Amino acid sequence: MTHGQTFALDIGWKPLLKDLGIQPEVVLKRAGLPTDLLSRSGQRLSTDEYFQFWLALGQETKNPYFGLQIVEFFSAESFDPPIFAALCSSNLMQAVQRLSKYKQLMAPMSLDIDVAANGELTLSPRWLYSQRDVPFSLQVAEIAFFVRLAQLATREPIKAIQVTLSCVPDKSHARRYTEFFGTPVQLGVNPKISFSAIDALRPFLTVNESMWQVFEPDLRRRLNELDATATTTQRVQALLLELIPSNIATIDEVADRLSMSKRTLQRRLENEGENFRALLNATREKLARHYLKETSLSGGEIAFLLGFEDPNSFYRAFQDWTGQTPVHTRHNIHLN
Repeated sequence: MTHGQTFALDIGWKPLLKDLGIQPEVVLKRAGLPTDLLSRSGQRLSTDEYFQFWLALGQETKNPYFGLQIVEFFSAESFDPPIFAALCSSNLMQAVQRLSKYKQLMAPMSLDIDVAANGELTLSPRWLYSQRDVPFSLQVAEIAFFVRLAQLATREPIKAIQVTLSCVPDKSHARRYTEFFGTPVQLGVNPKISFSAIDALRPFLTVNESMWQVFEPDLRRRLNELDATATTTQRVQALLLELIPSNIATIDEVADRLSMSKRTLQRRLENEGENFRALLNATREKLARHYLKETSLSGGEIAFLLGFEDPNSFYRAFQDWTGQTPVHTRHNIHLN
């Protein structure tokens, strides 16, 4: 696994866990991780290991609101360069653009940003290099963070206008989530959160352009170092996992996101013994197997998530990839 597919736990976790009354060694042991992880420099985690860490946190606290609680402990004094750079922004719209660019310095994930015609801002975190389900508390924390960021930076009681999670809190806990977000949590495939145009552009009182000028060169350098450790094939695979469910996994879109021409992308893949079509099919097959194993989605629903125009096209493609039908593969998976 390359350096670009792993990341270090921020040193801010130790005081944060102490504030929450959690013993780091107990959580790390429960997660199957080295108990001195937070005391060593250079120790890096994969996405799955990070998920184990979050699952262990939830098990240790036994708090159904842990994802919200940990965000509420976040303060403007919490020092992490990408987050501090976001606080230095002029508004939430600019802050999330900066976070989107440098998010991979904090974790192997990306941030989709969509601005509607009426100015509404929608944010959706996407995890890279993993097919495991994202822990619910981590989904909550990632989107709740933007509410907390906006509130800290504006000193206004900003709320979301829409929140989506892959599962919704049960009725006994739903009220607490509604109070935090300002709107009931809805069920959806991917976690996302939306803000009104007014709140997206509300001025940050923490704006500090001179501090951004200080941080930005180092952030850019660190991002370049991260990109340099990953092959073009690995970067394309990571993007495909993100783009396929959105039905925009074209070579033009991937090349654009990697800031290179289509011809350059094709040449670099050829130099690594790969081609885009083969990577797309391999990633689709990987996702299909994941959906068949981990969900009860129908073949038609899986076909839609994989970007096929109709279920029959998916069935034919899956049989070409595996020599089996999706139904037969799901049966064998559950049998074993």
